[in-house]
Amino acid sequence: MTTVASAPPTGLEAPSSAPRRRSSSGVGPVIKYALAILFVLVVLMPAYVLIVTSFKAGNEIGVTGQWNLPSTWTFASWGKAWTALQPAFFRTFELAVPVALISSLIGAANGFVLARWRFPGADVVFTMILFGMFIPYQAVMIPLREIVTNINLQPGIPTLIFVHCIYGIPICTLIFRNYYATTVPEDLIEAGRMDGAGLLRTFWSIILPISIPGFVVTIIWQFTSAWNDYLFAIFLSNTRNGPITIALNALAGAQSPDYAASMAGALITSLPTLLVYVLLGRWFIGGLMAGSVKS
Repeated sequence: MTTVASAPPTGLEAPSSAPRRRSSSGVGPVIKYALAILFVLVVLMPAYVLIVTSFKAGNEIGVTGQWNLPSTWTFASWGKAWTALQPAFFRTFELAVPVALISSLIGAANGFVLARWRFPGADVVFTMILFGMFIPYQAVMIPLREIVTNINLQPGIPTLIFVHCIYGIPICTLIFRNYYATTVPEDLIEAGRMDGAGLLRTFWSIILPISIPGFVVTIIWQFTSAWNDYLFAIFLSNTRNGPITIALNALAGAQSPDYAASMAGALITSLPTLLVYVLLGRWFIGGLMAGSVKS
C-alpha cells in the first residue's frame, strides 16, 4: 500500500483569523465600560458639587472654589438649612402622602371601569381623561387661580392637595387601565359575577388586592410629582403655608445667598424622593412592566 506523506508546512499558509477575532472582541467591552464610567462621572458631577459645597463654611466657597474639598468639614450649613426648611418639610409630607393615595384610588377605580366594565362611550371618556395629561400647567394657572378664589379655597396645603389630585387622575387612570387590561383575567371577574358580586364589590374585594404593582407605580409617581412641584405651589400657596420647594427658593434667593446652606437645603429637599426610589425602585420598574405585556 502506498502512503502519501503530507507536505511539510511551508510558512506560506494564510494566517488564522481566530487570534484577530479574539483581540478585536476584547476591545468592545473596554470601550463600553469606559463610556459607562464617563457617563456616570458626568451625571455625578452635580451631586459631587452639592455634597462638597454643603460641608464648607460660608466664607470658604470663594476661596477654595466649588471643586475642592473643604479645608474644614462642618455641619453648620446643614443646621441652618434644616432650621429654615423644617416647617415646610413636614407640610410637604402632609401634601404628598394624601395626593399619592387619593389620586391612586381614583385612578384605580377609573382604570377598572374603563378596562373591564365597559359601557357606551367608554373610549370617548377615556380619551377625554387622557386629554388632561397634554394640557401644559402654565396654560391653566390663571384660570385655575380664579376658580380656586371663586370657590373660596384658601392658599395652602389643602388647596394644593385638591389640585394635585385632579391633575393626577389622568396618569393614574392610564396606568391602571393598562394594568387591568393586560394582567387581570376575565375569568376572575366572571367568577365574581357568578358569586353575586356587583361592580363595587368586585373592585373592592377582588381587584384591589391584586393591584399592588399598579399602586406602587402611581404612588411613587404622584408622591414625587407633589413633592417636587413648584409651579402650583408658587400660585396657590406662600412661604408661610407652602411646601418645601417654596421654602428652598426663599433660602436660596436672598440678596447675599449662602451657597453652602442652599446646597444643604437642596440635598435635604431631595432626600425623601431619593429614598422612595431606592427602597421601591425595583417594584416601580416591575409595576410598569406588568401593564406593558398582555399575558
